[in-house]
Amino acid sequence: ISSNIDVAAASRHTHFIGKKENIIQDRRVVKSVGERDVLVIYHQGDFYAIDVRCYHSGGPLQEGDIEDFDGRPSIVGPWHKYKITLAEGEGLYQAVDPSVKPLKPTWCSKGVKQRVHTVTLSNEDKYRNTFLKDWPKKTK
Repeated sequence: ISSNIDVAAASRHTHFIGKKENIIQDRRVVKSVGERDVLVIYHQGDFYAIDVRCYHSGGPLQEGDIEDFDGRPSIVGPWHKYKITLAEGEGLYQAVDPSVKPLKPTWCSKGVKQRVHTVTLSNEDKYRNTFLKDWPKKTK
C-alpha cells in the first residue's frame, strides 16, 4: 500500500498533493491549495510545505537551492538569496559581533517570515481535517 501526501493550507482542511513515492522521486512539487500555491519539498528524509512565492519580493522558491545553515534545512530565494528555514519559515541572516575577536559570523533569525504548512502522510485517499502551524497575524 502506498502512502499519500496531504497538506493543510490556509483553509484548515487537508488537500491531497500526491503519492509519497512520486514526491520523493520529484523532490519538489508545486500545487494549488485553496487560494495558495504551495511548494512541497522532500529533503533528507523529511517533507516540508511552504508558500511557493518568497515573502521578500515574490521570487519562485521552487527554483531556489536547499542548503543547511547551522543544521537547519533552508531554501535560498533565487532572486535575492534570502534564506528561509523549511520547517519554521524563519528568515535567516548572518551577523558579526565586532567586539568578539576573531570575527566569527553567526546565523541569526529575523523571525517567522514565510508561511509554512503541515504535511500529513496518509494511507487513505480521503482528506482529513488538520490544523495549520501557528502563523503570526498581521497587525495594521
